[in-house]
Amino acid sequence: MAGSPTARRRRLSIELKKLREKSALTCAQVGEALDWSGSKVNRMETGSGRVQPSDIDALCRFYGSTDELREFLKSLAREAKTRGWWQVHGSGVPEWFNIYIGLEREASTFRQYQCELIPGLMQTESYTCELHKTGAHMSAEDIDKAVRVRMERQTMLMGADAPDAWFIVHECALRNVIGDRALMGEQLERVLDMGELPSVTLQVLPFDSGTYPATGSFTMLGFPDPEDQDLVYRDGITDAVYLEGEHHVREYTRAFDGLRAAALSPQRSAQLINSVLKEHTR
Repeated sequence: MAGSPTARRRRLSIELKKLREKSALTCAQVGEALDWSGSKVNRMETGSGRVQPSDIDALCRFYGSTDELREFLKSLAREAKTRGWWQVHGSGVPEWFNIYIGLEREASTFRQYQCELIPGLMQTESYTCELHKTGAHMSAEDIDKAVRVRMERQTMLMGADAPDAWFIVHECALRNVIGDRALMGEQLERVLDMGELPSVTLQVLPFDSGTYPATGSFTMLGFPDPEDQDLVYRDGITDAVYLEGEHHVREYTRAFDGLRAAALSPQRSAQLINSVLKEHTR
């Protein structure tokens, strides 16, 4: 990819290319249909040219994409030249989360702290389903889709090109009973299995760890191209925030290092998980 694109421009380029490829058209064919040059379409898809919101309108009308996707891509186009943070809203498995999945798939390093729930990349289908049944007002079809997406995401940790993944999980996530104790027993067995993957390092932050440098769950993604800056991802009930730039990455890296120091070693973490597992299954 040409230049030094931010996460927004990088993601925008990928999404535009996916839309075109889904339509089975070449850049030249899209350009001809919109009275543009094929090279303009190519520049949009490689991140080497600025994309205006009006360009997004034209492309999305041509491809027949959803209003939600169009508005999200327009927000990316407006802010692609900045290095700050951005925020979007959605429900179910919204476009903004699909964007995150694309970034996650491309990451070469993955650092996550979870303070309330088992990390999504380690969840069982039953655990994920229970989470989506509570408070989200999702249809059965949407829940099924969300579960399938989460299970597919987990394959990223199992391939030969898996990212270097480091998880820190607070003890309360292990003891917080989602569903029932049988479900939690199955879930903790999955956590132990995932923790043994060659690409994964797993630590538990115990209740008696004292003070530690975090105010909520977060994920840090690093990319193989040194010109693609790392980013921090935090999500909520209806939105997601992406933090870029040297200051944000430095402070979250410092916080994650502090959490690693306060957490149990991987070996002692596995022992604690086994201890909690026995409590759930006895």
